[in-house]
Amino acid sequence: MKDRRDAKKVRNVDPMHKILVHLKPNRCDSDVYINKKMDVTKLVEYIEEKKKDDNTLTYFHAFVTLIGKTIFNRPLLNRFIINKTLYDRNHVSIGFVAKVNYDDESKEMMSLIEIEENDNIMTLQKKLTESVTKIRKNKEEGTNNLVSIIGKLPKFLLSIVVSIVKFMDRHDLLPKSLINENIYFSSVIVSNLGSIKSGAIYHNLTDFGTSSILCTIGEIKEEKVLIDGKEEIRKICEFGINIDERIADGVYFVKSIALMQDILNNPELLEKKVSEKVSETTKYKY
Repeated sequence: MKDRRDAKKVRNVDPMHKILVHLKPNRCDSDVYINKKMDVTKLVEYIEEKKKDDNTLTYFHAFVTLIGKTIFNRPLLNRFIINKTLYDRNHVSIGFVAKVNYDDESKEMMSLIEIEENDNIMTLQKKLTESVTKIRKNKEEGTNNLVSIIGKLPKFLLSIVVSIVKFMDRHDLLPKSLINENIYFSSVIVSNLGSIKSGAIYHNLTDFGTSSILCTIGEIKEEKVLIDGKEEIRKICEFGINIDERIADGVYFVKSIALMQDILNNPELLEKKVSEKVSETTKYKY
């Protein structure tokens, strides 16, 4: 196997992971679910202070920046496996689905934004706002337009077309028009369920595309927690993270979660470049 257009083949794979991709060749059979309650007290204070000057800043902007910064600091999270081969993705991107409006019959449209090494919460706020504005205008372009067309095919023909698309996907033959806005080709698929007052949920990965991580973010609530033996009221947000266990090991994932909490405890880090390394200030060692 050679490099792909969107990634480079990992050539120094350890024997255990080489065997694992053959024992568990499918992504949807290799996913592990991490449910983590994160302390976002400092982030809430940060966002509320920023909103005094900017009413358009949201928690979603902060969480996307948080995920992007975590990936730049923990690059193995940006790997994927396809056709039993491990790859390092060439870019960092976030995919999400948004409804045109909140009516039951409203269309869902996919969006994907690339996170560049010089981005921070301000630049990503702009990218996300532009993306959501386009969705709200119900502009079906690229992948969304093709999905609408293919989805109208009769069942027997749809089955054939989907099989061809999946074959092309495995062999890096899909045209850019089917990838550019396709959330299944992002580093992480994100669903902000807190915006509809829901908790985080478990959501499966898929064998189509290259996404190895799917993260749902729940509603921020107040909870009593013990800190140094004392009970305190803290702002807590539940994260439901589904990840392909074949891209790294459990210790790497746990350390990555610890890094996320460290950034949440120091939200001013979101204003720095996402590629800037985070110093070890948390009680966890990673």
